[in-house]
Amino acid sequence: MSAATEPATVSGAGSHDHLVDSPRRRVWRRLKARPAALVALCVVVVIVLAALLAPLLAPYDPTQQSWTAVRQAPSWQHWFGTDEVGRDVFSRVLYGARASLAAGVVSIVIAVIFGVPLGLLAGYVGGWVDAALSRLTDAMLAIPFLILAIALAAFLGPNLTNAMIAIGISATPIFIRLTRGQVLTVKAEDYVEAARAVGNPGWRIALRHILPNVLPPLLVQVTLTIAAAVIAEASLSFLGLGQQPPMPSWGSMLNSAQRFLSNAPWMAIYPGMAIFLTVLSFNVLGDGLRDALDPRAK
Repeated sequence: MSAATEPATVSGAGSHDHLVDSPRRRVWRRLKARPAALVALCVVVVIVLAALLAPLLAPYDPTQQSWTAVRQAPSWQHWFGTDEVGRDVFSRVLYGARASLAAGVVSIVIAVIFGVPLGLLAGYVGGWVDAALSRLTDAMLAIPFLILAIALAAFLGPNLTNAMIAIGISATPIFIRLTRGQVLTVKAEDYVEAARAVGNPGWRIALRHILPNVLPPLLVQVTLTIAAAVIAEASLSFLGLGQQPPMPSWGSMLNSAQRFLSNAPWMAIYPGMAIFLTVLSFNVLGDGLRDALDPRAK
């Protein structure tokens, strides 16, 4: 009798485990069902590790010049060749990843720190606060993202720190607008009305009931905006407003390579490929996260 009921018990336990599947496992299962997003995640991890381990992986000092190795083609000694003053391109690409990823992460942190609270305030409070913040956001969004970043970087001064600040300020309106729209949707839900009916203060409702439910689209936007920030940093460095010589940056490497495209194309190919792979991987990962975090997805 007990042997006959044992399989049913096991089966019931298995079905119970399926029913209590956590949101984190559900998101990971959906993400695994998208091979392109998984490949993009692996590429992002490799790029991040390469940037963090650049001092260990780089075979040469990225600023060391060698007049006996000027514009040498890729070889076993210099995998990506050398530039116009004999510096190893592979080492400079590795160290350039540090500048690009640092600009992407720091600038997005700045945008989230300022944009999310302002968007939460505008969406939840409403009234003249919402009107004032919305008009300010519309004015900033009327200026193209890259043009605003260039203007701010030129005003603050040419260095990587100011470039991060400029990119972060330029990306802030995106997070204000997105957070505000999500808050307007969530605050009309029944559980928010119930929390308000039992006497919860406004700040508690906003932080405990509304903010956690607007995080998934913000996470997707963070991933996509990092890709835009990498392009913006490369553009600023290309124009001389970002990372300053002799420290490497993918954008400044492209600026130096434009004079030698015919006789030393490797100087532009490898930093260009690094920008392409990084931006493409973050965009594909963002698309995968958007599908995985969508509660309507099956």
